[in-house]
Amino acid sequence: MNSEKPRVGIAGFGLAGRFFHAPILTAAGFEIDSVLTRNPNRISELHSDFPSARAVGDISELLKSNIDLVVVATANSVHAEQAIAALEAKIPVVVDKPMGRNLSETKQILTAATKNKTAVTVYFNRLFDSDALTVKKVISDNVIGKVFRMESRFERFRPDLSASSWRENWSRDDGGGDLLDLQPHLLSTAIDWFGPAELVNASVRSIRGGSDDDVGLTLKHKSGVDSYLSASGIIGAPGPRLRISGSGGALVINDLDPQEKMLRSGQKPTIDGWPKGARSSAVIFSRENPREIQCESGNYVSFYKQVKEGLKTGVMPVSHDLILQVASIIDQAKEISIR
Repeated sequence: MNSEKPRVGIAGFGLAGRFFHAPILTAAGFEIDSVLTRNPNRISELHSDFPSARAVGDISELLKSNIDLVVVATANSVHAEQAIAALEAKIPVVVDKPMGRNLSETKQILTAATKNKTAVTVYFNRLFDSDALTVKKVISDNVIGKVFRMESRFERFRPDLSASSWRENWSRDDGGGDLLDLQPHLLSTAIDWFGPAELVNASVRSIRGGSDDDVGLTLKHKSGVDSYLSASGIIGAPGPRLRISGSGGALVINDLDPQEKMLRSGQKPTIDGWPKGARSSAVIFSRENPREIQCESGNYVSFYKQVKEGLKTGVMPVSHDLILQVASIIDQAKEISIR
C-alpha cells in the first residue's frame, strides 16, 4: 500500500463518483489518483476538483495505475464486470450499491474476491446516516422497550420521469428502478438493526411508465420485528423517514439524513466528519408528552476510514453475509411481487 495516503481509482465521475465518493475518500485520507470517464464535461470537472488526478478511458487503463483501491461508481449494468476485473488484478474494491444487478452477479463478485484473496465491499453508506446511528443508540439504551415493528421509507413525489436518468428508465434487468437503487439502503439498515429476515410480501411496480418506481417490501425478522420498507418516487404525501414501535413507545424521524444534501451543495467533511454535525431530528412518543431527542451525527467518512484500515487488515465495513442477504431478498422480491 502506498505510504499513509492510499491511492484510489474511481470508475465513474457522475453524481455518485463526484459527490458521494470523492469528497468522502479525500476526507478519510485517500488520494484521488485516476478516474475512469470519457465524458468531456466530467473530465473538466475532475481537473477542477482534483488537478493532479488523471482521466482514463477504460477499466484496463485504470487498473494499470499505481492504486491501492478501486471504487466502482458507474451504472449498475457494469458493476460486476468492473469489480471482477479489479479483483482479478488483486486490487481491493468498493462497489456502489447495489453490488450486482442480481444475486448471481453479486455471488460472482464475492467469489472473485475469495479466489484472489482480495477485499471487496459495498457502499451501504446509509448505515452511517444520522437516523441509522440514532436508531442503534435508542435500541441499545432500551428507550422504547422491545421493538416489534419498524417502518422505513425513501419516498418522494416526482410525477415526471427524467429522460436523462438511467435509474428511472432502464429495465430492472439492466439495472434501473427503485428496487435496486433505494431498497438496498432500506434492507441493509433493517437487517443491521434487527438481524436476519425473511421476505414475506413484495409489491414492485412502475406507475410512471419507466423503471419500477413504487416498491414495498415486508420483512419478518427472526428477532420478532416486522419491517415495512417503502421506496417510491411517486408518493404525493411522503410518510416519516422512520417510525419504530416498541413495547414502551415509539421513535419517529421525519426527515432524511442531511449528508446527501450537504454533499450535493459542495460542502466537504473533514477526517472527523462534519464540523457542525449532520443530524436528523427525532421524537420519542411514550405515555408522557412527546419529547425531542438529539440525534447522533451522521458520518459517511467513517465508512472510508474503515475501508482504509481494512486495506491493512482485510476486514471491510460491510460483510459478505449482509451483502448476500440484501441481494437474495431483492431477487426474491422480483419473484413474489404481487404486481
